[in-house]
Amino acid sequence: MTTWLNMSLQDGASPIMEQLVFFHDHVLMIMLMITTTVSYMMITLIRNKQTSRFMLEGQMIETTWTIAPAIILVFIAMPSLRLLYLMDEVHNPSLTLKAVGHQWYWSYEYSDFTKLEFDSYMIPQEEQQESTFRLLDTDNRIVLPMNSPIRMIVTAADVLHSWTIPSLGVKTDATPGRLNQTSFSISRPGILYGQCSEICGANHSLLPITIESVPAKYFINWVSKMSE
Repeated sequence: MTTWLNMSLQDGASPIMEQLVFFHDHVLMIMLMITTTVSYMMITLIRNKQTSRFMLEGQMIETTWTIAPAIILVFIAMPSLRLLYLMDEVHNPSLTLKAVGHQWYWSYEYSDFTKLEFDSYMIPQEEQQESTFRLLDTDNRIVLPMNSPIRMIVTAADVLHSWTIPSLGVKTDATPGRLNQTSFSISRPGILYGQCSEICGANHSLLPITIESVPAKYFINWVSKMSE
């Protein structure tokens, strides 16, 4: 989760998020090189008086500054397109979870099991314990198995919402009357936090999302307990 004065991205909890962080660093290095080069050239032009007549026309430099940006864009576009295809690809899911956004709580349905559905509300501030986080913890957490491909179906019952978990690299709009689909796989155990990322009304900040990632055997025990 995000911590105080954290200027970087959250630690990736899924393979896609790790790739997104690598791509962010890759583009940032290209931007740094471009900024350094342009700044050097601008300072050089300001501090020096150009009196050479060859500066009025130069076919070689014009060709260079036309081809160089195109090559740079290719170095950015190729990993970007690869990531887009990876994020769109839906493998054979081990589990399907449906999230329905309401004003102002989330409802969850485990489609592979019968009678396994619940509502998830934010824990009020006066009921919080020392181990919980303000505006982030919920009374009913989503429990998901780690290292398993999960299909996420998102919709809304009233207005636009957005189901977002930054550490998983997942952000899917919840639109009334429409089912949006995404997929992810959690690579480590732990508790992951997210919030609604679409302005959905007065209590927009009261829609936290809490995922508890556990090994498969603990998930099976949880399902058995919830289905009783």
